[in-house]
Amino acid sequence: MTITHAFLSFAAVAGLLTIIPGLDTAIVLRTALAQGRAAAFATALGIGTGGLIWGVAAATGVSVLLTASHTAYLALRVIGAAYLVWMGGRMLLEALRRSPEAADAAATAAADAATASAQPVRPRRALPRAWSRGLTTNLLNPKIGVFYVAMLPQFIPAGAPHLLMGAALALVHDVEGMIWFTGIILTAHTARRLFTDGRVKRAMDAVTGSVLVGFGIRLAAARS
Repeated sequence: MTITHAFLSFAAVAGLLTIIPGLDTAIVLRTALAQGRAAAFATALGIGTGGLIWGVAAATGVSVLLTASHTAYLALRVIGAAYLVWMGGRMLLEALRRSPEAADAAATAAADAATASAQPVRPRRALPRAWSRGLTTNLLNPKIGVFYVAMLPQFIPAGAPHLLMGAALALVHDVEGMIWFTGIILTAHTARRLFTDGRVKRAMDAVTGSVLVGFGIRLAAARS
């Protein structure tokens, strides 16, 4: 795997996960609707900062592990591939099992998450508090750490500097996230209607789940 191929492959996987509505998306959307664009962008930057911290921390640990043991590298690679298949499989099952009515209710609840934390505050303190809210939300989400620890080894080519490559991949994910959040913030009301449409959520789960399972199988079968 070349460095260019690694970046493109990771960007594809991370991009798919970025657009799946979750807690981060819900907080940014709610902030945009309740406090305006400036606070929403500050929240998004806080989330991005947290993601970068997670990525660098994971890259540091992975760098030590990969340098110490080739066997540990292979084990972590298998775990990462299994993680992708498991995550994609869950999305496929959810898309197949969930009725349109249940999907509508779940999506509406997600879009309304963190309502209390998005209450207006004094303008002078609004932006720092919004940034802090985004940062804290991301740092306290262990799924982000699991994602980086499981995924980074899959996209570090042989001979590449592990720490530098891992940090660069985390930055790619960060940039994708900011692009996504920018679109949500600029079209907040339209985005809310989209994410509360259960049929759209089911379709996104089905497509993303299929792609993630495919990536997982490909990574597990790859030689290097």
